[in-house]
Parts: sequence; structure tokens; C-alpha cells
Amino acid sequence: MLGTGLLQGLAVTAKNFLGGLYDKRRFVTTQYPEERTVLPEAYRNFPFLVSETAEDPMGTLRCVACQICEKECPPQCIYIEKSKDKKTDANGKLQLYPVVFDIDTAVCMSCQICVEVCPFDAIKMDQVFELAATDRFTGLLINREALAKPNQYFHQIRPEEAAEVDNRLAADRKAAEEKARAAAAAKAAPKPAPAGAPPEAPKPASAGP
Repeated sequence: MLGTGLLQGLAVTAKNFLGGLYDKRRFVTTQYPEERTVLPEAYRNFPFLVSETAEDPMGTLRCVACQICEKECPPQCIYIEKSKDKKTDANGKLQLYPVVFDIDTAVCMSCQICVEVCPFDAIKMDQVFELAATDRFTGLLINREALAKPNQYFHQIRPEEAAEVDNRLAADRKAAEEKARAAAAAKAAPKPAPAGAPPEAPKPASAGP
């Protein structure tokens, strides 16, 4: 029938027009800042450093200043200086730590390569996008104190990923503890005598005075 396609098109237009008046899923404008859009877990903006506790973030950083993220960063916006000494981390192990860890968010392209190459799950992508400064050269250069956020915050913004990381780290710690116990037990056990060796002669009793 002539004009059927036109009528179908007008019906779709009317449906979307009227639906946009009451269906919140069709609203394309968020009345920011009074209204906030719920961000998906996969949303990423700039990185942050994970610390185990909020009480001592600098003392419980997972970062050991291996500088892999600094070397792999495409725009080279990460600056790290490793410590000369070691200190005990949250797991009781002596580790190096970053004396300086800066990220220039004016250059960062939010590619997440630093997260993917980190072998310690020490750096993750944040969801904070409200960043502004009057000086783009220093105001957007974020240091380690501002980058450090507790693992509890990581669970808030990325619960599934944080739970998976915690389970993996717990399994690694358990395996390391079992390996250390096995090594200590093997070291403490008496060594067997080599095959074919003559038995050791008993020592003579010492004579009294």
C-alpha cells in the first residue's frame, strides 16, 4: 500500500517522542550536579593506588616501586622514585616502596595499560571525573598521597573486580606460607645417611674422675 512506510516511520517517531516525556530510560539529559548518573563498574577515568588500610595508606601501599607501569605508560605521565630502604608491608614482608609516585592527569589518556601490566594489583582505574585546576602544569599533577585510596574504596566502585583480586591475593599468600612452612620443615628434618655408608660407631663412655 502506498504510504505504509511513511506511516510506520511516523508511528516510531511518535512513540519515541511521547515515551521521552515519562520514561526515564529515554531521558538524555541529567540535571547535573543535582542529579548524578550511576556509573557502570567498567567506567574508568584516571588511576589510583590501592592501599590495604585507610588508617595507614602510605604504610600499606601495594606498590613496590617496580616501575613497570612507568615504563609501559604510552604518554609517559607516571613518575616514580623508589626507596633506598625497605619497610614491612601489610603482609609483614619487607618491600621497597615509592618515595615519589606522581601521575600527570593532564597527559593521562586513561588507557588502563598501567593497570594491566602491574603484577601486584597496586594500581586501578578510578571513577572520579570532577577534576579541575587553575594551573594545568601543577594542579593536575597528582602525588602519591592523593592517589592512595584504601581497598575498601576499591570494593565500593568495583565490587566484582575487587573481590576477584582479594581472592587471588589471599590464595597467593596462602601458597607462599605453605611453601615457607615446607621449606622450614625440610631444613629442620635430619638428613638421611648416604646409601652404603658404614654405621656410625658408638662413642666410648667417658671415664669418671
